[in-house]
Amino acid sequence: MTPEQLLTRPDTALPTLRGPVAGLPSYVPGRRGAGAGIAALASNESHYEPLPAAAAAVADAAGRMNRYPDMAAVELRERLATHLGVTAGEVAVGPGSVGVLQQIITGLCDAGDEVVFAWRSFEAYPILVELAGARPVRIPLDEAEGHDLDAMAAAVTDRTKVILLCTPNNPTGVPISHDRVEAFLQAVPSKVLVVIDEAYVEYADAGSGPDSLALYRRYPNVCLRTFSKAYGLAGLRVGYAIATPAIAEGLRRTALPFAVSALAQKAAVASLDAEEEMAARVAAVRQERARMAAELAAQGWKLQPSQGNFLWIRADEDLRARLVDAFDAAGILVRAYQGDGVRITVADSASNNRVLRLLAANAA
Repeated sequence: MTPEQLLTRPDTALPTLRGPVAGLPSYVPGRRGAGAGIAALASNESHYEPLPAAAAAVADAAGRMNRYPDMAAVELRERLATHLGVTAGEVAVGPGSVGVLQQIITGLCDAGDEVVFAWRSFEAYPILVELAGARPVRIPLDEAEGHDLDAMAAAVTDRTKVILLCTPNNPTGVPISHDRVEAFLQAVPSKVLVVIDEAYVEYADAGSGPDSLALYRRYPNVCLRTFSKAYGLAGLRVGYAIATPAIAEGLRRTALPFAVSALAQKAAVASLDAEEEMAARVAAVRQERARMAAELAAQGWKLQPSQGNFLWIRADEDLRARLVDAFDAAGILVRAYQGDGVRITVADSASNNRVLRLLAANAA
């Protein structure tokens, strides 16, 4: 029987996706651009080329691409443990922080369980939750574009397994203070895992957000970080979590085998050894962020102080559409969120100046 005949048989049932997958929204990545004059400011990537030590480590490891990577990522986990003052047994790695987040949700949530997070926040949160068959519980941001922790605590039920705190928040850049996070941890039942997602922590000013490692030592929460942003390894996909040994072991068990390549592991280790150079790059981004924020305020734009490598403009749909059209016409790619606003990555000064000139011409 031909495939065409098979499809026309009245008694033939074709494979179908399971319900949560069939209705799953697609993750919308930042738009890509190529060619002279395009400023790619949509994905919060580092605009710097890879750290020289990381590039050299990748070149050296490339000669052994015929071999599987270390699935346990022992060298990287031990190096992270030394760097952060924990044990290797408390470290789990994955393909970017989003990969580790999927390991967390897969490891803790059964069908029908709940995961609470602020909204708007990281676009992947509801997708990963629904993929696991759990229920996303979105709590609107407060008027300052930050987490409404009181509302999040009130949303906890017997089915709540995980709470996600994104600080600085993506896409708004607003951090959560240490005292607020600690009070929240005291208010939430200890059986609920609270994940402190710090993808942009290196860009945050000292003291603006929580000391997550200090909180981890007092509460059974998880500190989640990535090498994709400040370390400039977005193309290699490597992130990590610090968790209690039992949770970390569970995350390693739920990880896709060999998901973190040997090149990524070597580059991450080399990046940790180049901490001073990375810190200098971060300082330059902070300086540009402050310069842009001050000039935009002078133009009349009302922005919340950002602690990420990006700025957030809250905009209704008319303004959002007008800004996106203007940015597109100028060859500047930004990230637009329908009904909410526009996020703009802070990059080199020339690109940032283009953004400032465009926004000056489009000031509300």
